[in-house]
Amino acid sequence: MHKKRWLHGALRWGMAGGAAAALAALAGCGAQADAAAAAPAAAVVRVQAVQARPVRQWDEFQGRIRAVDSVELRPRVSGYIEHVAAREGQEVRKGQLLFAIDARPYRAALASAQAQRERSRRAAELAQAQHHRAQQLVGERAISQEEADHRAAALAQAQAQVRADEAAVEAARLNLEFTEVRAPVAGRMGRALLTVGNLAQADQSLLTTVVSQDPVYVDFDADEHSYLRYRQLAGGAQAVRVGLADEQGFPHEARLQFMDNQLDAGTGTIRVRARLANPQQRFTPGLFARVQLQGASDAQALLIDDKAVLVDQDRRYVYVVGPDQRAERRDVRLGRMVDGLRVVESGLREGDALVVGGVQRIHYPGMPLQPQTQPQGQ
Repeated sequence: MHKKRWLHGALRWGMAGGAAAALAALAGCGAQADAAAAAPAAAVVRVQAVQARPVRQWDEFQGRIRAVDSVELRPRVSGYIEHVAAREGQEVRKGQLLFAIDARPYRAALASAQAQRERSRRAAELAQAQHHRAQQLVGERAISQEEADHRAAALAQAQAQVRADEAAVEAARLNLEFTEVRAPVAGRMGRALLTVGNLAQADQSLLTTVVSQDPVYVDFDADEHSYLRYRQLAGGAQAVRVGLADEQGFPHEARLQFMDNQLDAGTGTIRVRARLANPQQRFTPGLFARVQLQGASDAQALLIDDKAVLVDQDRRYVYVVGPDQRAERRDVRLGRMVDGLRVVESGLREGDALVVGGVQRIHYPGMPLQPQTQPQGQ
């Protein structure tokens, strides 16, 4: 009887244990399924190995376009403007007539000077004859030596007066020429500041400006460190690249022409000038210009695709494939652009697997990745 009760109890406990084991197994399978469902899928990304290669160093500066020749045109004689011979803003040749000042007073002054010169010449001829006669008479003792000396002095004075009157004629002729104000250099004429009927004061009144167009200068200020690197290039053969405010990159080639002979102690900079051809007259004096100055030799640099760079407030960072195929964030310090690629100054090492495609699929550092190699240049 007791044996039957014992068997019946053991059977109940066995059934209960089996049910508990089955429930535990089912619970374990569910937990594994939940964990599998919660694990994020690996993000498919394209990667490239970071490579170092030699690049030519270019330093960037800001400058201004300046005309090689820039003239503020002022009259050399006073008078009323009679004619404006050139149109404002037009191209003018060297020597081309721009303004005409009333020349009548200066023609009269020239005629008067010429008449005075003629009178002096006749007086000199008379003094010459008297001196010659005096030399003959003093030999015959017909006049005293003192009289002969007076006639010699009168001849010298008459000849000096001729020379003075000839100089006055030349001055009057120059003044008459100066009534025609001509372009001293070839270039573009500015606005006419005095028009017909206005009085132009000699060496004071500004008539207009003329600036040359081709070539032009690009002036920029280099810092002290750049100067120490480039001072051996002051001979003028070094390449310079220039870009305007509405242009991408630096599409225009120039040549270094001049470095100043001292640094500005207040700013720690030195003035540098490049010469730039301007056949199409795209570069107007006064325009802002971005300038790159070429270094003396190549240097090793890490270059990456700019699309791989992300922004976090004031920080720049990229993702690389880290241990266990997981996303690793790297803060980077970027340099200039070289041939469409960005120089990385710090934050990456040669050989790092940089994520260049599918970056938007990475939601957080440490996310599993499924990298696919992308060939260089794609």
